[in-house]
Amino acid sequence: MSTATPSRRRPRSGHRLTLADILVTIVISVVFGLVYKVWGPMYDVLKPLGLHAEQLSYGMWFMAGTFAFLLIRKPGVAILAEVSAAAIEAFLGGSWGISTLWYGLFQGLGAELFFALFLYRKAGPIVAVLASIGAAVASIFIDRYYGYIDQLAFWNYALFVSMRLLGSIVIAGLFAWALARALERTGVTSLLRPASAKDYDALEG
Repeated sequence: MSTATPSRRRPRSGHRLTLADILVTIVISVVFGLVYKVWGPMYDVLKPLGLHAEQLSYGMWFMAGTFAFLLIRKPGVAILAEVSAAAIEAFLGGSWGISTLWYGLFQGLGAELFFALFLYRKAGPIVAVLASIGAAVASIFIDRYYGYIDQLAFWNYALFVSMRLLGSIVIAGLFAWALARALERTGVTSLLRPASAKDYDALEG
């Protein structure tokens, strides 16, 4: 009698992270870690505009997870990318210090939740936007934990959340998807995985 594990209980090999996947994710994270550090002053540039305009800049800090997944499309990539990018940012002297790692972890989990919801088979704009929202919501919970927004009045809190969600949708959702789609069309991503009609379909829906 065969002792092989039934196929329905075995992880699909196509969904397992390979060493190459991990290395590519780390490279993406290093790039975004540098971007995060450079992007930091944008928060201060927008803040004088009032109405929590600085929250629009937050979408960039959620982009590593969504973008990395849209390229590699495997479980765990969003978390790995966000935590790694956060670690690079913290190492470079980011404004939020070691707490950056907690943000990275929970933002990655927030995005990963929606990629998992679609069984890691969809990589279109809707999924990217939902993942970006997941990352943004997770970051807001961390903000509350650290007491950054406890004293806001309801209308002020609603405006704060709305601006962060908007920035996340535009940057970590739509921009990340558009960039991944552009790379897919150039054939660059064939170095990561063979491109097929199914890959293009996933980006569309």
